[in-house]
Amino acid sequence: MLERSLMVDLMEWKDSPHRKPLILRGVRQCGKTWLLKEFGKRCFKNVAYFNFERRGQIHTVFEKDLDPKRILLELSVLGGVKIEPQTTLIIFDEIQGSPEALNALKYFCEENPEYAIAAAGSLLGITLSSQKGFPVGKVDLLELYPCSFQEYLGAVDSELLLYCQDQLEVKPLSGAFLAELEKHLRDYIAIGGMPEAVHAFLNSHDMAEVEKIQDAIITTYELDFSKHAPHADIPKLQLLWDSIPVQLGRENAKFIYGEVKTGARAKDLEDALRWLTEAGLISIVRRIEKPEIPLNAYADRKSFKIYLADTGLLRRLADVPASSILLNKDIFGEFKGRLVENFVLQQLKAMNFRSIYYWTSGNIAEVDFVIQHDREVIPVEVKSGLNVKARSLKIYREKYNPSKALRFSMQNLREDNGLLNVPLGLIYNTRTYLGK
Repeated sequence: MLERSLMVDLMEWKDSPHRKPLILRGVRQCGKTWLLKEFGKRCFKNVAYFNFERRGQIHTVFEKDLDPKRILLELSVLGGVKIEPQTTLIIFDEIQGSPEALNALKYFCEENPEYAIAAAGSLLGITLSSQKGFPVGKVDLLELYPCSFQEYLGAVDSELLLYCQDQLEVKPLSGAFLAELEKHLRDYIAIGGMPEAVHAFLNSHDMAEVEKIQDAIITTYELDFSKHAPHADIPKLQLLWDSIPVQLGRENAKFIYGEVKTGARAKDLEDALRWLTEAGLISIVRRIEKPEIPLNAYADRKSFKIYLADTGLLRRLADVPASSILLNKDIFGEFKGRLVENFVLQQLKAMNFRSIYYWTSGNIAEVDFVIQHDREVIPVEVKSGLNVKARSLKIYREKYNPSKALRFSMQNLREDNGLLNVPLGLIYNTRTYLGK
């Protein structure tokens, strides 16, 4: 069974003396509903579950007024569950379907904070950005991402994960250990972290079954364009979505508007880009030329790269055969390492690195990512193949002299003059190796 790391955060939220109604955000089908139900099963006496996507009486409960006591009484009747403070988890799923229910969270916070309420929904980022009068400061927010490699490894080989987590010193590991870790890494890159795809692989080890699920998820995302996006943006969203593998496939993956549509400019596509970002489908990584804190003060808003929320879906969208990842010695060479860059970004976000950019110095050098760790700015080079020479990282280090630099690769764990090489399969230990 997949054990999601966010369960710990949910338990801390439950026990917090300052608890507010919770909103759990995340891209569609990343496991929000399952996680909240499992959390309720483990930590509460009762669970009262309400889905706003199913049209019915649940909407009328919030359309009368926003009095928490009346709402709780009617929800108890509708759900057939006795709703009690502290011991009942109230789940509002697909809450974006009811603006009134979203606004009601403010009154639950102010008048009845003793009730545990957790809300989730698809495309919540879009809803929250457009919702007028949303109760800022009256809710707690958590973000759920697709399963990380650490979570995947825990499900497929828990003993190996425990061994990995014990490797706290920066020193080379045995070749046999690294070989086993690489096998699971290759599987994960092909599968990605969408829970349904992961479960299918764990149950059947059938990549064809995994790809059917990946195709269905991609189709669901594309259907969301026509269901939920402004009508004028629908054609642009599809063109932009289809261009992602092309954008990442070039030697320089900087986003080019003209690759989406001939003659397209920023003003033509900025709404579509924002929609995909707020839906959680893509991540935008902006360029910086000056690596100083705060990094966002030095970001170039016009130069950026886009990555997909899930590496497995990117592989499928780009039509990269799973066999080229599972069998090739020089890993992922056919897609110029972009799948591995996407993997690294996905894991960094799962580890709560929030300030993530990339660095260039004119046309001379480019470092894949630059991250902020405590009060340090750390350059990150990603090497997917066997060659780990990094001219750009060398230029960066000579210019800025950072105390530490990171390289994720297939090479063994080691540190050499401030350059920390972390095997891709041990990426989740990064904060430990950097020092908390």
